[in-house]
Amino acid sequence: MAVLTTSPLLIALMQTAASLPVLILGLPAGATADMFDRRRLLIFWQTWMLISVAILGVLTFAGVISPWALLAFTFLLNIGAAMNNPAWQAIVPELVPREELSDAIALNSAGYNLARAVGPALGGLGVAAFISAARGASVVFLINSLSFLAVIFVLYQWRRKPLYKSSLPAERLSGSMRAGVRYLVHAPELQAILIRAFLFTLFAIAVWALLAVVAQHDLHRGAMAYGILNGCLGLGAVAGASSLAKVRQRIPANAIVLCACGVFIATLCVLALVHFVWIVMLTLIAAGFAWTSVTSTLNAAVQLSVPDWVQARALGLYQTIFMGGMAGGSALWGELAERYSTKYALLVAAGAFAVSLPLSAKFRLRQGAPPDMSPYHFNRPVPDVQLTPLPEDGPVMVTIEYLISPEEYEGFTNAIHQLRRVRMRDGAVRWGVYRDTANPGRLLETFVTESWLEFLRERERMTAADRVIRDRVRQFHHGPEPVVSYMIYAKQIGR
Repeated sequence: MAVLTTSPLLIALMQTAASLPVLILGLPAGATADMFDRRRLLIFWQTWMLISVAILGVLTFAGVISPWALLAFTFLLNIGAAMNNPAWQAIVPELVPREELSDAIALNSAGYNLARAVGPALGGLGVAAFISAARGASVVFLINSLSFLAVIFVLYQWRRKPLYKSSLPAERLSGSMRAGVRYLVHAPELQAILIRAFLFTLFAIAVWALLAVVAQHDLHRGAMAYGILNGCLGLGAVAGASSLAKVRQRIPANAIVLCACGVFIATLCVLALVHFVWIVMLTLIAAGFAWTSVTSTLNAAVQLSVPDWVQARALGLYQTIFMGGMAGGSALWGELAERYSTKYALLVAAGAFAVSLPLSAKFRLRQGAPPDMSPYHFNRPVPDVQLTPLPEDGPVMVTIEYLISPEEYEGFTNAIHQLRRVRMRDGAVRWGVYRDTANPGRLLETFVTESWLEFLRERERMTAADRVIRDRVRQFHHGPEPVVSYMIYAKQIGR
């Protein structure tokens, strides 16, 4: 793009074209990855990306590529990436034991971000190796298309063994997406991660979005310099990937993110004010380390905070927010650079980043061991009922009767309101707990699901950590097991 046009806006829009598909498709991508076989989905979208970049390479080789065509094919390529990524990251728990999951997630995320840093560097060096930048770009695109064959081959050879396979019918896309959003609404820990991700990427992306402009205009270098500068980011990413496990043992996740934000604020200032190439290179190495540290930490936090049934959807939401910050930030800082100057845009990004730190610090990441998100009892038997509802019958109201002593009332209500979040997260659309005015020791918990099938899904979504919360509530109950009733909405018949 830097060869096709000198417009800072069009150059920065390359990041937007790469990020916007994830902003649009993140949740649908996560929903499909939770609904269908992830191996087949991955093969399909890897093939999509192979074809997209192959056509881009042919058009570039023929000399008929334009800035807008380049943006269009970048967008198409990243549709494939958007649909691929949640499934790709969600298969990690299928490949390693649970005790190694945290390190495996961090390694997978580090590998992704390492590729994201090294790939542009290799591309820039590849373009610069040819007399014609357009010819070099076409060769790089065609090599890129061939690289997808290796991934497709590995996926084809993989014999997938899902951790859990429900006996219930698969969700529909709209219902799966609603369930993902509902889970987010009632999961404060996941919300905190997404807010941190957005605030970080919105400002940090200014480095990636304007680096080509800095290399071309401020440092008066071409594709070779851009490749070298990206290589410095990649070198920092390598260092971050190789040392992150040790860093995480000594430094809490919140401190890692805070320090990385400070590194990016300093990097933005250096890019704006310093034109000595070697100083810029050293700063970008530190930025690469910080980028991988933050993205790996946040990605691991997402996967460890959600159960398997919604994992790809949570990753899709995470990527939507992450790439939304990247797409919006790229366009914002590119527009400021075009209207005023690159220096102005970089300094504004640094200042706004610094101002945002107290706000982001309020949304803390979990410390210590993650909760046990394994299913409590997968494929639980259907409740023993006289009336057997159809899957689509509903709504369904479940009532649970507790007998509580007066002195334990406060403890019970505190515990059961924690259970509310579990019920709503797993499928309930309404929840309440009520006290009998005639018998104050009798309390009734009620929750409603949309259908009988959704109620059965809610039952099997309960995790081991959720079960601990439920058992804590039932410890306050006196007498035999609480009485549970399953009520189907009585529709009017004959009219």
